[in-house]
Amino acid sequence: MAPSRPLRRPLAMLAVLTGIALAWSPAPAAAGWAGARPTALAPGDADSALPRLPSRPVAATGSRIKWSDVPRRHWARTAIDYVGSLNDWMRDYPQNADGTYPFAPDTLESRALFARAAVLAFAPDQPADPGIAFPDLPSTDPLYAYAAVAVQNGWMTTDPSGNFLPNEPVTTVVVHRALVLALGLGDLAQGLDAIHLRNGTTFDTPPDFGTLVVGMRIGLRYNHSDESLDVGPNSELSRAEVAWSLYRAATMPSWMPQELARYATITLPNLGPARRRIVQFGIQYVGYPYVYAGEWDAPSPSGYCCGWQPVGGFDCSGITWWVIKAAASGWDNVPPRDYRGWSLPERSSADMAAATADPVAFEDLKPGDLMFYDGDGNGVVDHVDVYIGNGWAIDSSGSLGGVTILDVASGWYRDHFVYGRRLLGQPPSTA
Repeated sequence: MAPSRPLRRPLAMLAVLTGIALAWSPAPAAAGWAGARPTALAPGDADSALPRLPSRPVAATGSRIKWSDVPRRHWARTAIDYVGSLNDWMRDYPQNADGTYPFAPDTLESRALFARAAVLAFAPDQPADPGIAFPDLPSTDPLYAYAAVAVQNGWMTTDPSGNFLPNEPVTTVVVHRALVLALGLGDLAQGLDAIHLRNGTTFDTPPDFGTLVVGMRIGLRYNHSDESLDVGPNSELSRAEVAWSLYRAATMPSWMPQELARYATITLPNLGPARRRIVQFGIQYVGYPYVYAGEWDAPSPSGYCCGWQPVGGFDCSGITWWVIKAAASGWDNVPPRDYRGWSLPERSSADMAAATADPVAFEDLKPGDLMFYDGDGNGVVDHVDVYIGNGWAIDSSGSLGGVTILDVASGWYRDHFVYGRRLLGQPPSTA
């Protein structure tokens, strides 16, 4: 029996092959992001050539803090310097006797400390509403005012009993919600939460779906080369992960809201039952991390024969398999879907494209079609995603840290689109 997935490449070789260590062009330290829109490369099947958000910001200047526990080559060092040294938003621990400061990058960030950091960054002069009370956080607590401002702004919420849960760790969805709303991008998130068909039919979106997607699109999630460190929507975040997200939010380019404006009203064409089920199923996995050769929603089971992934997540052809492919062998993934899927034995985007008998032009695409891209311009397909209609696709790439919904009707995606492949309506189809 042939393996259902490729063996994973050594990470060191992957870094060499894919340009994980691409550097940014010099930019002012306070800007954080490069001033122009990105044109560099990003991950596809093998971290190839999609448009990427800048992934290694230039170091902040004017740093006056020496960290006792953050090596210079730490993946989040630039972000930590920005939020803890250049600014004091996450300078939460007292100075050591030798004059250094601890940051505790691997410690889980608490909700109360995150509220403090978010408010210091985005609403430092806003007074707390004295009418807000938390059973588990008295108004005499030094962190009460930050929690109150975060709640009154809608950035963070309480549990059903009104508890703030100050000592609980923050999760990805909590951080994305707070920072996306603090940046004034709530209209984009609301549009995503209300994703619907032209006839008004809505989809069941997970809580904080919209802010999760927008957060990914503005680069709040770090895509680790060590994929065991990658985080999902409900992962509890370390202080280093939070520092990265806060840094990216605080240095978001001014052009980004316009770049994402289509999210404010995301309408799909009217769909039949089969295509509607594809979109609904795919929505549930938006936010899962990018994992090279990943095709499962969980770590590989013990004894798996055909490659291994340390966390649940997907690469571009992996999410395509997860949403579209009918299981054909004992080792195939069997997603928890209410439809069987369609025959798709090819695993890589290049192989999927090569097996296309009747290429579909962009203007003839229908929801459920596969879309292929030639990122390097060398005639070789290196990326695939699933079209869901009106210029939108379900896509996974390392540049955004995982599975998301993308506008593929313009820009890089439209320019590098090669052709589509239609599986729906071809035998064997769903029962």
